[in-house]
Amino acid sequence: MEAERARLEQAGTAWRRWGPYLSERQWGTVREDYSASGDAWSYFPHDHARSRAYRWGEDGLGGICDDGQRLCLSVALWNGRDPILKERPFGLANGEGNHGEDVKEHYFYLDSTPTHSRMLFLYKYPQARFPYGDLVNVNRERDRTAFEYELLDTGVFDGGRYFDVFMEYAKAGPDDLLIEVRAVNRGPEEAVLHVLPTLWFRNTWSWGEGSAKPVLSAPAPGVVQAEHAELGAYRLHCEGGPPLLFTENETDNERVFGGRSASPYVKDGIGRYVLNGEQTAVNPGLTGTKAAAHYVLTVPAGGTGTVRLRLAAGEPPEPFGAEFADVLRARRQEADAFYAGLTPAGTGEDEALVLRQALAGLLWSKQYYGYDVGTWLNEHGLDPWSRTTRRNHSWYHMESNDIISMPDKWEYPWFAAWDLAFHTVALAVVDLGFAKEQVELLLNERHLHPNGQIPAYEWNFSDVNPPVQAWAADFVFNLERTMTGRSDLDFLERVFQKLLINFTWWVNRKDPDGRNVFQGGFLGLDNIGVFDRSADLPTGGRLEQADGTAWMAFFSQCMLQISLTLAARNPVYEEMAVKFAEHFLWISASMDRVGDLKDEMWDEQDGFFYDVLFLPDGNATRLRVRSLVGLLPLCASTTFVDTGAPHIARVTERVREFVRRHPELSGLAGQDQARADRALLSPLDERKLRAVLASLLDEKEFFGTYGIRSLSRHHAEHPYEFWVGDQCHRVGYLPAESDSGMFGGNSNWRGPIWFPMNALIVRALLQLHSFYGDSFTVECPTGSGVRMTLFEVAKEIADRCTRIFLRDGEGRRPVYGGQSVFQQDPHWRDLIQFHEYFHGDNGAGLGAAHQTGWTALVATFIVLFRLPGGPGLLESDHG
Repeated sequence: MEAERARLEQAGTAWRRWGPYLSERQWGTVREDYSASGDAWSYFPHDHARSRAYRWGEDGLGGICDDGQRLCLSVALWNGRDPILKERPFGLANGEGNHGEDVKEHYFYLDSTPTHSRMLFLYKYPQARFPYGDLVNVNRERDRTAFEYELLDTGVFDGGRYFDVFMEYAKAGPDDLLIEVRAVNRGPEEAVLHVLPTLWFRNTWSWGEGSAKPVLSAPAPGVVQAEHAELGAYRLHCEGGPPLLFTENETDNERVFGGRSASPYVKDGIGRYVLNGEQTAVNPGLTGTKAAAHYVLTVPAGGTGTVRLRLAAGEPPEPFGAEFADVLRARRQEADAFYAGLTPAGTGEDEALVLRQALAGLLWSKQYYGYDVGTWLNEHGLDPWSRTTRRNHSWYHMESNDIISMPDKWEYPWFAAWDLAFHTVALAVVDLGFAKEQVELLLNERHLHPNGQIPAYEWNFSDVNPPVQAWAADFVFNLERTMTGRSDLDFLERVFQKLLINFTWWVNRKDPDGRNVFQGGFLGLDNIGVFDRSADLPTGGRLEQADGTAWMAFFSQCMLQISLTLAARNPVYEEMAVKFAEHFLWISASMDRVGDLKDEMWDEQDGFFYDVLFLPDGNATRLRVRSLVGLLPLCASTTFVDTGAPHIARVTERVREFVRRHPELSGLAGQDQARADRALLSPLDERKLRAVLASLLDEKEFFGTYGIRSLSRHHAEHPYEFWVGDQCHRVGYLPAESDSGMFGGNSNWRGPIWFPMNALIVRALLQLHSFYGDSFTVECPTGSGVRMTLFEVAKEIADRCTRIFLRDGEGRRPVYGGQSVFQQDPHWRDLIQFHEYFHGDNGAGLGAAHQTGWTALVATFIVLFRLPGGPGLLESDHG
């Protein structure tokens, strides 16, 4: 067994104790906001981050920490010109960017194993003065119709005058970390770089909770000793015995608030010493809670300066002896072997690169997330019985102290419930154990609300994300069964019991009239609707959502699947299987009742589903926006295979009896006469399916060169308009950035390509292929005369999404659009970023630049369509 696979098989979590769990932005977050107004961006801006102690977490540049984030290590840099140390990535707050918050740096996650036995991070640091003010001012002046002003646009990388700073980590053991920092001068001249590896404790002692204060000290030249009551003792060995600088991780009250600091040595003391020569800013006694080794490297043109470090709980006999290089080499080879074993046969070299960097980014995006909401509310002067509109006041029970897979550790350094579910589908490809932990995380008693709601995201835990957790759990369970032969029914049962509570919450809270028609509001799709779907409607009345209802149909199918799997061991779950089949049938029927009715979602003439607006006067009208909202009912298609097991026969007969008693539901449960061993549950019969597929696969509508668009291109020439009085609400096709500030303006669902929705569409097509077989074909693209099976259509969509990152015939990667340096420069062209979403026409990356969370689904596409039996994981339930 290869070494990394063996580490994964070991019991316990020791090899995961240390990892890339340090956030890239703690400032500007809700959990650090103690303002009266709730303006998190203004209360704790980037300008305070270097001087002000955080309450709930820490951040850094390519850094690591232990799994409780007690002790942190990161690398700070200074080029001799910047006004501040480069301790964390810089970016714009929501109000500063013309499309919301945005990181303005270039850094890349190049490699990581699941246990983080080997990690590689790259940061590109300009040798010129970093243009902080220019980035803020120019972006602030631009409106939402303009391109964003990026760091490359400022000219600071011209002539190659920058350092490629590689940070490589290799574990000699669970608590013995070797670190090599290599600074490569890409410029034409010699350049100086200050490298400051920094070790510090998260501040847990300044908040009146009686926590013991840990201590850093210098027992020997070039050695920092860390002593913590819970973590124990560690030593950071710094090769060459550089000067050591000590201060406290405490707020510089004088700079931030104009008051007196608790200590003469404060958080920004090391920066003031290095940049300004303030001798009194660091502790001459060489003790504190934050310390840095100060290396000054003079690097020739094209040359490399190297810094070696070792953080260990024990005492290595020779920290930098021959073993150091041997361990680095061994971990590189083991990482290569691990990914070689993961990469299916027949995968091209460029595809393998995309696969590895996607999974590396996913693994690097783990973050320690600490947030005790009850304590936070207490610190705002509230208690559980307070009448208040304070954000998250109804989540008093919630206490997070976990390692969580984050969407983007700078732009979204907090979990989002539906993002996390998609992350687990990608994580399962590389680390099944961690994927299962993440599936269960938000369902535990510290997160799941007593009423059954899953917390949505930090800005509003009470908002509603699509219920995709059941699908994720079932996928992870089946992947483990396929890959290892193990069936972890205990895992599946634990998840099912919690999701049963969540399903009940949905039924009770989001179907107000008991008509199996669901609302839900936001549902993750931000600005996709005519109106802000989380706000009161400007018309009054209510909105019945095609996507909300389709999500619940899908949720019902997934719970039915899990029930059938569990019923093989425990007949009690047969009753639940029947119940969820009934739920699905009633929900699907509500979307298209018998007859052509104006108050239902299916439009017979258009062959499409729409949201329905019910006005206070009782009238109803369809909002004819052709978007993913109308495609989601397709995603609620699942084929069930009769394995001949007795429990399947019993459940099938009970469902048939239910349908016999309710003949109006009979068209929603298809039985393939040619393949009598399977049944299809879908809101779409064959006629509706062909109508929806004709739109889906039309290149003038949804079928883009690089995947399925979120809004039909039809709306480019024919925007949808809805008038309320003299106010026009307009939805037009926007293939790139949003032109509105709805939901912060930093994402756009009116045209771009989004990986999670493409993944669900691919799944649905494979499910439908399992039922209809190869005899069912459609034109793909619509009007082309080329006919494909639904399996071939699914693969075509997955391949189009994957091509976003691959070099085309001219050697260009669509993800980088017109950025010539990324397309041509050998030091940039193979550095791949997995953006939040992608241009609907040309595939260029948009939104958050490091959203290797759900965009890492590209790895799932690459693996599953080449793995023997892989597509079957998405194709049908085995009963």
